[in-house]
Formats: sequence, C-alpha cells, structure tokens
Amino acid sequence: MDPRGRRHERGSNWTDQEIVELLQLWSDESIQIELESSLRNQRVFDRIALILREKGIYRTGDQCREKIKKMKLEYRRIKDNHKLRSWKFYDVMDRVIANRPAITYSSMGGAVVAQHVFHSPGGCDSFLQGNSSLGSFGPASSGLTDLNIAASASQSDNVPVPHDTSKEGLRPLAAVRQRRRRRAGKTACGHGSGKCGSQGPLDKALASFLMWQRCAEDRLLSLEEARLEKELQADERRQQQEERRVEQERQHELRLFNMLTGALTAVRQGAVTTGSAPSNTPVSLVDHQSTLLTTSTASSVPSSSQPHAQLPPGHTVSTKGTINSGLHPSVKACTPSESALATVRGAKSTEPSMYLSSRGNSIRQHQAILQEGFAQYAANRYDVDNPNGVINMGTSENKLCYDLLHKRLTQSDMLHVDPALLQYGDWRGHAFLREVVAKFLTHYCRSPKSLKADNIVVMNGCSALFSCISAVICDPKDAILIPSPFYGVITEDLQLYSDVKLFHAPLDCEDSNKDGRPFHLTVSKLEEAIQRAKQEGANIRAIILMNPHNPLAEIYSPKEMLSFLEFAKRNELHAIVDEVYMLTVFDESVTFHSVLSLDSLPDPQRTHIMWGLSKDFAMAGNRLGTLYTENRDLVDALAQLGSFHGISGTTQHQVAQLLQDREWISKEFLPENRRRLKAAHRYLTDELQTMDIHYLDRPAALYVWADFRKFLRPPSFEEELCMWRCFLKHKVVLSCGQAFSCSTPGWFRIVFANQQHHLQLGLKRIREALKEIKESSANRDSYIVKEASEERRPGKEYSAPSDNATIENSTSPPQSKSADQLKEKACSVPDTSALGPDEFVLLDCQASQPAETLDSLIGTFKQQIRSSDWLEKNTPEQSAGEDPEILDVFKVLLQRARK
Repeated sequence: MDPRGRRHERGSNWTDQEIVELLQLWSDESIQIELESSLRNQRVFDRIALILREKGIYRTGDQCREKIKKMKLEYRRIKDNHKLRSWKFYDVMDRVIANRPAITYSSMGGAVVAQHVFHSPGGCDSFLQGNSSLGSFGPASSGLTDLNIAASASQSDNVPVPHDTSKEGLRPLAAVRQRRRRRAGKTACGHGSGKCGSQGPLDKALASFLMWQRCAEDRLLSLEEARLEKELQADERRQQQEERRVEQERQHELRLFNMLTGALTAVRQGAVTTGSAPSNTPVSLVDHQSTLLTTSTASSVPSSSQPHAQLPPGHTVSTKGTINSGLHPSVKACTPSESALATVRGAKSTEPSMYLSSRGNSIRQHQAILQEGFAQYAANRYDVDNPNGVINMGTSENKLCYDLLHKRLTQSDMLHVDPALLQYGDWRGHAFLREVVAKFLTHYCRSPKSLKADNIVVMNGCSALFSCISAVICDPKDAILIPSPFYGVITEDLQLYSDVKLFHAPLDCEDSNKDGRPFHLTVSKLEEAIQRAKQEGANIRAIILMNPHNPLAEIYSPKEMLSFLEFAKRNELHAIVDEVYMLTVFDESVTFHSVLSLDSLPDPQRTHIMWGLSKDFAMAGNRLGTLYTENRDLVDALAQLGSFHGISGTTQHQVAQLLQDREWISKEFLPENRRRLKAAHRYLTDELQTMDIHYLDRPAALYVWADFRKFLRPPSFEEELCMWRCFLKHKVVLSCGQAFSCSTPGWFRIVFANQQHHLQLGLKRIREALKEIKESSANRDSYIVKEASEERRPGKEYSAPSDNATIENSTSPPQSKSADQLKEKACSVPDTSALGPDEFVLLDCQASQPAETLDSLIGTFKQQIRSSDWLEKNTPEQSAGEDPEILDVFKVLLQRARK
C-alpha cells in the first residue's frame, strides 16, 4: 500500500474533491462496460487509482472499490426507503446506476468489436484481418475486458488461464471467450425469436456508435449551457452598471432643478428690493448662490440661533444674515461658505427625523466633502471589469505593498489562536501587544529611554483615539486649537461624540517669511490664534500637531516641535501629536525626528503621541491606533472608554507578530516601501510639471499638495467646489482644499501611492477635466465681453439689492475693484452652446435693470430645458413615489409664482 494512502483504510476520510474525481472516472461509459462485463474488477480500480495518483490523490485500488461500494449502499438505502434525496452525490449515482444498460457478455463482445471498427485505420476490413487498436481508458478498452472475461471463465469452467502472450497462448483465451459468449448469448436470446444470432459485428458497432453520439451530444449541451450562463451573468453586470448610471443622472438632474428653483426665487426677490438699494452698488449672482443652491432643502443663511458647528471653520453669523470671516485681518484669504458645503450633500433630505434626537439628526445629516468623494468611489470603483469606474486619488491609502504584506501575513505564526484571544481582555490592549508596541516605538522613534507598556493605550484607529481624548480632556463646547489646513475628518472625530469644536490657526499659502515654505507654521501664528480665541470667548483646551503634516506633508524639525510644545506649556494646553506618517519618509537625505526622541518634554503630563498602522504599514483596513502618554489619569480614563473601541484578540496577536519582526520591517518592508513611494512621487510630480501645476515638494507621506488656483475664474470656494465636481464628473476623485479648511481656494491633495497604470489613467482624466474648465472659462469670458458691448448704455446707473442678501466669497475684496472695472463687468449669461443640455451655470456679474436680468436668465433656462428631455421623462407625479422632495419643490415654486 502507498504510505501516503495508509491512513485512508477501507475508503474512509475522502474529501468532496477526491470523491468528485473518483466519480468522474468511475462513471465513464467505457469503465462501466468493463465493470459490467467482468467478475473480477480489481485491475479496473487499480487503473482508476493510478489516474488519481497522477492528479495528486493518493488512493489504492482497494480504497477506490470500497468507496464506490459504500456509495452504492448509501444510494440504495435512500432510494429503497424513499427518503429525502439531499445527499449531494445522489443525482450522479442515480444517473450512472439507474441508466446503465443491461449488458451481456455477448453484447459486450459486439461493443468491443464496434469500437475497434471505428478506431482502426482501415475500418471493417482491417478489423476482420485482426488489426484492432487497444487503449487503456476510453471506449476501446478491450484488452482489460478480455483478461477479465478470461479470468471469469477460468473460474467458472475450471479452465486454466495461460499467461503466454504469444499466438499459441492466445488461442485458449479465444476459446474460453467464445464459450462464455455462447452461454451469455443463449440467455440473452431466450426471449427472442431466434434471430439474435444473426446480429453481426457491424450492427454492434453501430449501436456502440449511437451510444457514443448520445454522450457527445450531452457534453455539447452542457458546454452550451455553461456558455449561456456566462452570457447571462455578463448581461446582469451590464444592467447593474446601467442602473447605477441612470440613478446618478437622476440625482444630478434633481440637483440642477433645485438650483433652477432657487435662482428664479432669488431673482424675483432681487427685483423687488432693487429700487431701495443704492444705485451704484455691484451685485454678484454667484454671491447669491449661498441662498440659491439650497432653497428647496434648507435655509441657506444660518441664523444666529443655530449651532456654531454648522458654519464653516472660522466663521460667525451677523445679524444681517451674512457669514463673516473669523480670520485675522492680516490673512488675505476666503473661507468656504455654508452653501458650498451644502451642495456636496446634493439632494439629501434635511428634514429632521421624528425617531432621532437633535444630536441624532445632526449626525444623520452630516456629510463632509471627503466622505462624499469616497462614497462616489465606493459605489463605482475602477477595476478591470469596470474600466469606466472612479479612480480614487483623494483617499490617503498606500496601495503599493499588498504583495509584501500578503506574503508576511499568511505565514504560519499569524494563524495562532489561543483561548485568551477569544475572551475579554484589557481594554487598553492585551499586555503582550502593549509590550511589543513599547519596544517598537522605543526603537523606531529613537527614544533615549525605554518606553513603558503601561503608558500605552491601543484602540481601533487614531480616529477613535481623537474622539476619546477630546472626551476626557474637554467639556462640551470647548475647543482645540489646530493649524489649518488639516486632515478634515478630525472635525467629525471631535464633534460628533464629544461636541468639541476646532479653532483654526490659518496658515497663509504666500511665502511671507521669504524662507521658501508656504503654509509655514510658526509660534507667532499660534500666539495670534490663541489671542483671537480669547477675544471670541472660546475655551481652548489643547492643540493638535501633525508631523509629518496632513495634507502639507511638511516635516518639522526637533527645534520647531520643541517650540510648539513650549507654547502649549505656557498656555497650559494638552499637546496631541499625530505621528501616523513617521515611517513614510522616502528620501534618504531627510530624517524624521519624533517627539519621543527628545531628551525631555516641556510638559510630559500634557503631551500625548499617536501612531497607527494605516499609513506606515499600508493597512488602513486593519484598524489599530496607539497612544503613548505619561499621564496615568488619562490612561485610566481612556481605559473606561476602551470597551467601545476595542480590537479583536486575533488581530492584536497578528499585529504583535508583525511589529516584533524587526528584521522583516527594517530589511524588507521599509526599504521596498520607500523605494516604491519615491518612484510614484517622482512620476506624479513630473506629470504636474508638464501640466505647469505648482506643488509643495515634500519627501514624506502619500500625497502632494498641489496649486490649481490659476484654473479658478473667479478664485472662490464655489468655483473650487465646481472644479472638484468636474474632476468627479471625469471619474477621478481628488480632495479639495476646503475639505481641509484651507484658507485659500484652489489647493488640492493628490494621493500618489497607487499602481502606475491607475496614476496614468487618473492624470489623463485630470487633464481632460482641466481642458473642459479652460474651454468653459474662455467661452464665458468671450460672452461677457460680447454682452457688455451690446448692453452697456451711457449714463445708465445700476442698482443692487441691499447687503443683507449678499455673501462675500472672493479672495479680492470688492473695494479693490476700480469703477471702470465695475462698469465693464456687465451682467451676462454663459454661452450655453459649450455646455451640456442639463448643465446650469451661474456667473459673477453686475446686476443691470431687473427686467433685463430676469428675462435673460429665464431665456437661458428655457433654452436649456428645451434641449433636455428630463421634464418629459420625469413629471412631478411620477417622481413623487421615488423621491417626494421633487414634488415638494414644484409645489413651493408654484406657490411663490402665484404670490
């Protein structure tokens, strides 16, 4: 017996795959014929075992025969007892056993003859001369059959079977076979008319050929069924993609109709208030956009009673209903208006739910730009099967090292499962994991002293740590100081759970210090922000510092970080230091210095360092973040919240095994990861240079902070949001500056840590979007000049609505515009020939007479509506079942028109 098959005695321990392979061989027609025609079938099963061994299944002939015997018994037991036929192999056994032809030994001889006739080169003549071809498996397997028949006959008739293979030795075999066939023939022909002996070899061959033809037809039918199934699946995939496309178009058209409704309402209101306004005050339709875009869903201008958290960072609400910037006067920048953020939510209903609390409704209705972009990507991802899907260059994920991680994470030491891992553990993290993390941070942060495991807290991601830290060091309505731009999701981390606000210290993109570092963070800017916070009555409890920075990728020196920590100590602020990108520095000439590498901290009890796996180890889906602090009170408080943010025991074991494998980290993963990041960064920056797009060249993190300001006409956050949506329209996601609370519009974060073919296609789509933006701007400018020359009249004075209906959103203040520029910039409407049938554009313009403005605007909308069949396909009554908000919009529009 084969030693590898020794443990499979008596046919037991067969896997389903092995049984399937056995049945495929055993159910073959030629094998069934041989089994039926012989009394001893050991050699047949030995040959089956030999074929199985070639496929990697080590079984003996006895084991195969025993398994078939057991399966036959199981089949007969189920069939005789009329039980439910739930056995997975019942159909196969029934097809083989129930449909097996009643073969006699005489007919067996005819079948073998027929097979030899059809397989011999010369046909019947050559066969009659004795030229037959024998095969091992298949229809022409007469060699084995003859031996079995001979063996059976020898046992029944006591005739010795010679083993000589010469011509003389074959004669007794032929005689035995002839006697056996005559006996079987008598039995088979006993019920006939006596003509069965007249059947010749050709008739038998024809019968065998018809049987083979039936098997071939069955096989062809099965192949055709498989092909049809594949085509059906492909049709279903195409139908799903078409449904997604139609749904996206419907949502887009709904948003456009909301804009139309708000525009007509605001223009009517402007016509009423024009007469009471100063005659020479300029007005901008884009300025009205803050009240236009969200008319059908919510009030566009937040009232003073609304929470301050609903406003963009650094804004307050005046009694006139305008949004005032809370930035320091020295910062020449604009901030995103509430309407720009409202447009990201699209047609999402803002009606409060009766089932939720006020806080629940606030959380439900909250959706920032980063989440919106990722939702669009998640619903339509680009891959080989979906080449028209969205490419994500906005989410900071490292997609370059899957092969390295897969090789390491599938090793045997990662598969350990201990009973303690499946039970409740320490909510700060298992002790073995905190020990490993302490040693890991001591080594890679170059700490002068060994870090203690008791000072470490482990939770499911750094977002959970931000939420918990803000909850235990701040009270509701307190604030945390943070330089902007910053990673926008921190706003949700602090606000949704703890109701803690962020107070911004805006960084200027202009190089005011002449040191070649735009958005340079200094202690003086932090001092200015803390003074402004005191004037506004904000209670600042902490400061958040990111090193390397997100989204700037800036690396701060130990001297700079020490000065920031000393500032926090002077103002008694907790310093939360985010070092989640500390190992993602891919330039050998640049060295990152962790806060833990300092000889001493200015205020150890208020300094807390965060790190996680998401960025440095390209494992954003494996949620794990760590916090190191010497404040034991903070550790105890976080441990009480750990049950809400715990990590599974098996995941903690895998992370511990990974982090303690220092040889793999230092010699394999980190060098290769840095090499790939450097190559991808070089490719992206080279392409940006060819497109003449400026960027911050920093050798860290997974992204580039790029300057698209020259494509904005005018430079406003509304235009930036339109550019972001234009990128999304071309199926590429970027992260715009207002998602990071950048004080200047036009900056975008581009993630390069992706495969090169993804980067190539993503950059191609960016070029196409920028080309469309340029063409649209050129058409718009030419139309403005044309309309200004036609409509400008000497001595004509222009009136405008009062200030309480406008929102200032341009980087250049209105006072800087000369009177000539204001006169030349007459009210105009874009050239609709360059736009799609359902794209509506609102431009900056100076209001002329109300009647002319209203007529031109309505004329443009009529032209675009006539070119679109949306209203024909989507009547209010038909769409009310899918989205009742559409019918509500029409009702509001009709009510206002009647007034």
